[in-house]
Amino acid sequence: MRTFVFFSCHLRRLCRLLALLLPLLPLAAPAADRLPREGAPLPPEIVRALGSAGLPASQVAIALQAVDAPSPRLLHNASRPQNPASVMKLVTTYAALEKLGPAYTWKTDLLADGQPRDGRLTGNLYLRGSGDPAMTLERFWLFLRQWRERGDLRQINGDLVTDRRAYQLPPFDPAAFDNEPLRAYNANADALLVNYGALRFTLLADTQGNTVRLIQEVPQEGLTVSNQIVAGNGECGDWREKLSVRFDGPRGRLELGGTFPRSCGEKPLHLALFSGDRYLNALFRPLWRELGGSFTGQVREGAVPADAGLLARWESPSLAELVRDTNKYSSNVMARHLFLALDDSAGSATPAGARRGLQRLLAERNLNFPELVVENGSGLARGDRIAARSLLQLLVTAWRSPVMPEFVASLPVAGRDGTLKRRFGSGTAAGRAHLKTGSIEGVRAWAGYVNDLQGRRWAVVVMASGPQAAAAWGVVDNLLEWIVSQAGKDPG
Repeated sequence: MRTFVFFSCHLRRLCRLLALLLPLLPLAAPAADRLPREGAPLPPEIVRALGSAGLPASQVAIALQAVDAPSPRLLHNASRPQNPASVMKLVTTYAALEKLGPAYTWKTDLLADGQPRDGRLTGNLYLRGSGDPAMTLERFWLFLRQWRERGDLRQINGDLVTDRRAYQLPPFDPAAFDNEPLRAYNANADALLVNYGALRFTLLADTQGNTVRLIQEVPQEGLTVSNQIVAGNGECGDWREKLSVRFDGPRGRLELGGTFPRSCGEKPLHLALFSGDRYLNALFRPLWRELGGSFTGQVREGAVPADAGLLARWESPSLAELVRDTNKYSSNVMARHLFLALDDSAGSATPAGARRGLQRLLAERNLNFPELVVENGSGLARGDRIAARSLLQLLVTAWRSPVMPEFVASLPVAGRDGTLKRRFGSGTAAGRAHLKTGSIEGVRAWAGYVNDLQGRRWAVVVMASGPQAAAAWGVVDNLLEWIVSQAGKDPG
């Protein structure tokens, strides 16, 4: 409502001037939409939650805005650059959707020096990748089967030459981040990535005895496994930390030990043992034999010659599907690939080119984040930085974008699926919040959307850093409850 001011006036000129100016004054905004000052008091519920968690308010950044509002509802330490951990994937996936479009796909080509004759190929086979993030083992097997059947190919009298020129990557140390080089989350990008760069094993505990069966998804060429894991009692809990894993790379020998609780039943174990051509060799030979083929050549890197003929092409699922997998399950290696796809320069994609492409895309959307530091797009980097206010602005912009449906649907739903399947399930936020989480040592972060009881949607960002960062889960519990029930009512 417009506020009318009644007053007595003896100066006609002043009255006429005021009459002209009053209609130009903006209507009062609803209390919940007024722009707060940085450092304005937090809601009492959040202050109490911080106290209960023993978490200093100085270690937490919070930003909140209704997606239909012109300005934030709440800002606390929101201009301070912080490490967002895996929440950085929101920047990567939003930019990829905007730049490439939800229907974008990657292509993997199979070429040869000549055409197969009488079931034999005389010459080299070429595998050319473009960076498909989702060439799973099942899809790779199907790709091989399709072109084997199409050409009635049984025997390859030549090498398998891998063309990875789509990427030009700097040297990579999988142990650099946390000294866990065999963990699948540390796998690097690869223009010919297969099965996320990891091998899958299945652990099955004997419910009566002490043995634990170890099943390889595919017997790997050049890998021997020594299984010394014993079955134990107790809760399943963090079963992975109870195992010991040793890998002798030059000898290709994997030694597994430790205990595996019987209560775990069956669990998958993903290990990144090989990379590059050694990894492809370990997969290709047994899969090709399984399909009835023979191959005596080498797997080696090289370039596809100009006169090579195309035998088959594999097309990845759509970007919308891959963004969903990236965010729902926080896949680092998939995020690395989406990040590299932002490089729009000619030639091979590089991390530096991807950073330039990302900055151009953000600038085109009026998202100017001078504090932004992105190493690889996954958030698995100690030096990454972004402010909560910037993430909030990105979320609000994404909500108003044509790619909003794909972006929002990619986020885990509280208490329902993805990385939040077992979180927030008992509170009022269950099913009402779509949130990406981030967690590395000394960092916890959450960002996404929450639907309140009045049907209003809110964009929210929380980042905690410091020794007590892990305690922020309780604070986020209370913040989500407050957003669902009070944010639109409390004038702050």
